[in-house]
Amino acid sequence: MGKLYVVPTPVGNLEDITLRAIKVLKECDVILAEDTRTSSVLIKHYGIETRMQSYHKFNEHKTTAHLVERMKSGEVFALISDAGTPAISDPGYLLVRDCITAGVEVECLPGATAFVPALVESGLPNDRFCFEGFLPQKKGRQTRLKLLSEETRTMIFYESPYRVIKTLSQLAENMGNDRYASVSREISKMYAETVRGTLEELTNHFKENEPRGEFVIIVKGKD
Repeated sequence: MGKLYVVPTPVGNLEDITLRAIKVLKECDVILAEDTRTSSVLIKHYGIETRMQSYHKFNEHKTTAHLVERMKSGEVFALISDAGTPAISDPGYLLVRDCITAGVEVECLPGATAFVPALVESGLPNDRFCFEGFLPQKKGRQTRLKLLSEETRTMIFYESPYRVIKTLSQLAENMGNDRYASVSREISKMYAETVRGTLEELTNHFKENEPRGEFVIIVKGKD
């Protein structure tokens, strides 16, 4: 029987990887990568010669069963995403679930996840929080925002630079312009930045400063 390792990779600085993660990636039979072109930068940086195979949201439904069979036959796979921990707003859940169902051992290594540094840097309460990831783009978006307007825990959202102003504006509409929040972008990279203030202030900030990079939005829960 083989095994599945779920391996977090850096969200920014390439040095944000554990020694054990490098060891697993070097010793496994195959690396399943969300985008082999993106991951090749990390792989080459650490002299990892293990063969990579694409595993992403467009092929996971078709390939998962076959991959599980290969692991049952003895192969050891390492699953990585473009950045951060696989299955957190990235492909991985289906493979993990089906491995467990089939009796294949699954081990997730500890490591980088974008929302943890963003949450800590926000200065908002982090003893209790809820991770929302990406809001629905269309269907169910307003319903979700309305429900979250009553949430008392600190809320965490992921967003792209193309929708961050829209999302901040809609959060302000549903939760109030004066609701406190924090926005972190390009975590662990050269131009990393965290901006704090009310939802109205943050919306105006990014209207005046073009949004670039990947964003994590942290919003204070309802008092």
